[in-house]
This record gives sequence, structure tokens and C-alpha cells, in this order.
Amino acid sequence: MDPARFAAFANLMVGYRLDTVFHALADPTRRAMLARLAGGEKPVAELIRGFPMSDAGAAKHLAVLESAGLVGGRREGRRRLCALDTDPLGEAALWLRRWQLPESPRIARLRGMLDAAERLA
Repeated sequence: MDPARFAAFANLMVGYRLDTVFHALADPTRRAMLARLAGGEKPVAELIRGFPMSDAGAAKHLAVLESAGLVGGRREGRRRLCALDTDPLGEAALWLRRWQLPESPRIARLRGMLDAAERLA
């Protein structure tokens, strides 16, 4: 495959991966699941505890996170353990930085609010 064709193909693959990552991050339940996994590997039962949904609904959310590459899993006996993979988040952050403009006062306030909320979590 010639270099120009490979570059176009690679760009499509990165674009698809970004699409799946942003889709996964678009839902507050999935973001909450990722936040729980930031503390380390967790069994599925512990990960989904407290969410107002069926097990099937939780499984669908996990499938979206897994297809985006944000969550990986392994079996330990009868338990399924989930772990956060931050590589796709890094790729998304790099892509977003390409479009970042100098920070406006409004964005600075939003960043401060998010930082404060993160410290409380």
C-alpha cells in the first residue's frame, strides 16, 4: 500500500476510534462507570451497583465502553473484573488539543468548576 493511501486509511481508523470514544463519553452513566474504574479494577457487580437500571442495561453500557477500548476485562473464577484503559482518552485529548484556542474567561471558570468537582469526588 502506498504511503498516501496508508495515511488516509490510518486517518479513517483514528476517526472511527475517536467516534466510539466520544460516543462512550457522551453518556453520564458511562462517565460515572469510568470514574469508578479510575480507582482500580472492579468486579462488574460492584461497578454497576447503585445505577437505576437492569443488568441488561448495565451490560449494554459496558459493551459501549469496551468497544471504545476504554474498559477491558478478565475472568477471575466466576467473577468478571473490569479495568480502565486510558489510552483512548489520551488519543482523544491529543485530537482535541489540535483545535484548542487560547482559554477564554468562560472556559477558565468552567475548568475551575470541573477541578473543584473532581477534588470532591
